[in-house]
Amino acid sequence: MRYGENPHQSGALYGDFDRHFQKLHGKELSFNNILDISAATNLIAEFSEPTVAILKHTNPCGVGSDPDLREAWEKAFATDKQAPFGGVIVCNRPIDESLAKAISEIFSEVIIAPQFEAEARTLFQKKKNLRLIRALTPPTADQPPQDIRSVTGGLLVQDKDSSEPVDFAMKVVSARQPTQQELSAMTFGWQVVKNVKSNAIVYAASDRTLGIGAGQMSRVDASRIAVWKANEAGLSLNGSAVASDAFFPFPDGLLAAADAGATCAIQPGGSVRDEEVIAAANDRDMAMIFTGARHFRH
Repeated sequence: MRYGENPHQSGALYGDFDRHFQKLHGKELSFNNILDISAATNLIAEFSEPTVAILKHTNPCGVGSDPDLREAWEKAFATDKQAPFGGVIVCNRPIDESLAKAISEIFSEVIIAPQFEAEARTLFQKKKNLRLIRALTPPTADQPPQDIRSVTGGLLVQDKDSSEPVDFAMKVVSARQPTQQELSAMTFGWQVVKNVKSNAIVYAASDRTLGIGAGQMSRVDASRIAVWKANEAGLSLNGSAVASDAFFPFPDGLLAAADAGATCAIQPGGSVRDEEVIAAANDRDMAMIFTGARHFRH
C-alpha cells in the first residue's frame, strides 16, 4: 500500500486478493479501499436478487433491489444523497451503460461488479481516478471462514458472522402477524443491518433502505439518526420495518420507531425486558420478529 489508513501509517496487503478481484482501471488500491471492498462484498452477498449498494467507511449509505438495475441504483442513492460522495458502489449483476451514466453523476472511489459492459467501461474509464474492480468469484465464495484481528498482546480469532437461512414467519412474537409486505421489508432490513456498525438501526421497505443509523453508543441515538436521515432524504417511514442488530433493552426504542411510522420490527430478542417490549409492540399493533441471532459489528 502507499500507506495505511492515514499517510503517516505504513501498510501492506498479504494473501491472494488478486484471485478474487481484478482491477480494470484507476489508481492503485489503498488500505481503506481494500477494507471497503471487503465490506461491500460481504453486504452484497446477502442478496440474490439484482441489487446495488453504496458504502462509505465500510457502512452502507443505501441499498436497493430491482430487476432494473437503474431503478435499484435510484432506490439506494435516494436513501442518502450526501454521504455517497467518494464512496464505494457494489452491484451483483453486470453494469450496463444506463446504470453507468447514473453512477457517473457522482464522484466515487471504487465500483465493484461481476462484469462491466463495454459501453459502461468506456464511460467509467474517462474518470482516471476511479477504480473499477471486477469480482472474479461469487460474493459468498470470497468470505474467509474466520475473522482475525490484532489486539494488544495477541490476536483475536472468531468464526465469520454467517448463519443458515431462517423462516422469519415462524419467529413472530407479537399478537399481530406481519403482512407479506412487512415480512419482506423486515427481511430486507435484517440483511442490511447485519452489515452496519453497532449500534445499528435500519428502516427499510421490501426493496430498499429508507434510513440508516450506524455506530452509535446508544441504540436510541442510532434510531434518531436513521429517522433524521430519512427525513433529510424526503422519505416517508410510514409502513416501514425497523431492524435492530441487537435487542431493544427497553420499550422506548421500539416506541420511537412506531412514532416514526414503522409498523413492524425485527430484532434478536433476549432482553430481560422482552415481555415489556412485546407488550409495547402489541399496544401499537406492530408485528415483531425475534430472530434469536445478534449481529454486533465492532
